Amino acid sequence: MKFFIDNWVLFLAAITSGGLLLWPMISRGGGAGRITPAQAVQMINREKAVLIDVSEPDEFAGSHATGSKNVPLGRLEASGDLPKNKTLPLVVVCPSGTRAVRAVATLKKLGFENSHVLAGGLAAWREANLPVEKNA
Repeated sequence: MKFFIDNWVLFLAAITSGGLLLWPMISRGGGAGRITPAQAVQMINREKAVLIDVSEPDEFAGSHATGSKNVPLGRLEASGDLPKNKTLPLVVVCPSGTRAVRAVATLKKLGFENSHVLAGGLAAWREANLPVEKNA
């Protein structure tokens, strides 16, 4: 017991450094699989990843990543627009990235274990100068 009392500063430092190492995983909602736009493009090109936009139809019509499928978050569980092959990687995007986190949790419950959030959402996609299109 005397050892612990004499070295309390070392124990505090060890606990703090362990917490700092775990913080990135905790802050992502348990490691929700956030990826950058560059990583998303690599997955699309190399692994045939499917880009799923969980925005509402009017948001999607206003602007969306080129090649993305619109599957609104509220209709995700009942949608027939998701790939039949549940092993395909999915990159989930929304305007800011917040809805995409919830969508990935839902997709994982549906068996799409290889689902990833596009960090920063459509805004990050635009910042990376990746193609965006609008519906007429």
